[in-house]
Amino acid sequence: MFKKIITLFVVAVLASCSSSKPTIATTKKQAAVQRPRTASTKKGTYSKPIAKYPSTNNTTEVIQSTSKTVVTSSLITDYVLQYKDIAMGNMQKYGIPASIILAQGILESGAGRGDLALSANNHFGIKCHNDWLGESVRHDDDSSQECFRKYRQAAESYRDHALFLVGKNRYAVLFTYEKDDYKAWSKGLRACGYATDPNYPDKLISYIERYNLHQYDCQVTGKNYTAINKSEPARSSSSSSVSNSNDPNLYEVQKGDTLYSISKKFNILVDELKQKNNLTDNALSIGQKLKVK
Repeated sequence: MFKKIITLFVVAVLASCSSSKPTIATTKKQAAVQRPRTASTKKGTYSKPIAKYPSTNNTTEVIQSTSKTVVTSSLITDYVLQYKDIAMGNMQKYGIPASIILAQGILESGAGRGDLALSANNHFGIKCHNDWLGESVRHDDDSSQECFRKYRQAAESYRDHALFLVGKNRYAVLFTYEKDDYKAWSKGLRACGYATDPNYPDKLISYIERYNLHQYDCQVTGKNYTAINKSEPARSSSSSSVSNSNDPNLYEVQKGDTLYSISKKFNILVDELKQKNNLTDNALSIGQKLKVK
């Protein structure tokens, strides 16, 4: 009888152990099933920046002024080509280096892509001040919701920038510098209080030298220009660019030429140049020969 009791007890214990094994195995499988969900969540998290900032073939940089703007080198080049003639015209009329005007435009407007440039055509971050009677917009800058000037078009912003510098006594010292001394102007703007950023002069000089903006100063002054950054196209204003033709009355259009730059080179009016060559618009082509005398 005692042996039978022992035997039944052993059988009951074995049955109990075998019935608990599936429960443990099932728990492990459930834990294993959860792992792909964790991995999937991580992939989802890291995919967002890739979608937000797609890669490009151009060099990308962040311009921080009145707003944070992501631009490429090609966008900056396009911006320069779009506004260089206005900048040279302002240099001729007001005495502000074209290179400084363009560099400030790039920095202050995020190459035309910043919030103020898009919403108010304000390319220089000029605030309302007490003498402003035009339209305005509110934008966070040094303080919350500051008043900034609003323009109907970008050309008005460029003109107002020139008038702003010419009309303020604190900027008078700038006009004692050489007209094309972009380094002195860059440092002077900061010293006169145009910007609070201590690196403002270095940023302007960097843009001028990286994108060869000083060439536009030379086009106005008639001085020779040598490119600082060889990777960016530059137009020399030297007399060697005159046509190889034996006729001294003709000029062969070079890359980067405009009617304005050619008129300055030969000291004639743009309208006179157009009349001499029967031009109905300002379009030029490389290799085109123009009568200049």
